[in-house]
Amino acid sequence: MTPLQFSSGDVIADRRADYARMLAEAGDPAAAAELIEQALEIVPGWTAGWFLLGDYRDKAGLPDAAVEAFRQVAEQDRSGLFGADLKLALLGAAPTPDAPPSAYVEGLFDDYADRFETALVEKLNYSVPQKLHAMVAPHAPFDLAVDLGCGTGLFGVEVAAVTGRLEGFDLSANMLAKADEKGIYHHLGQADLSVPEAARSLFAEGLPRGRADLVCAADVLMYLGRLDMPFVLARDLLKPGGLFAFSVEDGGAATEGFCLQPSLRYAHSQDYVRGLLSGSGFTLLDLMKTDIRMDAGKPVFGILFLARLTA
Repeated sequence: MTPLQFSSGDVIADRRADYARMLAEAGDPAAAAELIEQALEIVPGWTAGWFLLGDYRDKAGLPDAAVEAFRQVAEQDRSGLFGADLKLALLGAAPTPDAPPSAYVEGLFDDYADRFETALVEKLNYSVPQKLHAMVAPHAPFDLAVDLGCGTGLFGVEVAAVTGRLEGFDLSANMLAKADEKGIYHHLGQADLSVPEAARSLFAEGLPRGRADLVCAADVLMYLGRLDMPFVLARDLLKPGGLFAFSVEDGGAATEGFCLQPSLRYAHSQDYVRGLLSGSGFTLLDLMKTDIRMDAGKPVFGILFLARLTA
């Protein structure tokens, strides 16, 4: 949540919200919720305040009251910037969406861009780019690689030395700006991988279909539920025999398809991914189950896939 989104526009309400945050950080979310309620009496149209109220009520073990607050967020935030539908789904008050709102993902990473690499690499032991690169390296060099959800370019750095041309696409303009600073991409473009309109960006400006030897999606598919669209995009981007390398968070044997997690990311089952690959014309070449990062002091486990386009 950015400072502009956080501010209510009222000094007294903001002060109470600051105290509420301190109480929540000290382990008293119930008291924090009471202070946010007082702030909302002053500024009832403050969407971020309703979101904080829902979050504090949820942490205080008041799910019904949290649902009430998140429904207020959803009513005020038609763009989905705050991701209230995801929170409602986790609380069992709404169906699990196939993908989060684009505005939510874009806002999340636009705000995260400046500290993204420090947080992931230095603090959370993020390892997907290196592990995916190890899977594709025996097949190098590549004439053209397309980095879907390229972020700040962490996978691009790994593969650039063995790639003649490197293209990157991401939903977040701020992430793309960071990737551009690395000077390794020959083309960067903004695209939402969850919608059919993504093809307009990936095949715009004279960029043809069937042009890539390698398509990669490192640590991006966990921000989507259904994976049909990115798999279709990968198929359309690749030459026959081209490689598709990607990661998902491991949903485990109990997951049917995909599930939304408390982190507001999605986990996918191995069977679901295998079925999509086969149905999209891919043959699985390699699979790795591994830890991919830390979260709240615990390892997050994922599955890395390498597949070849055969149809």
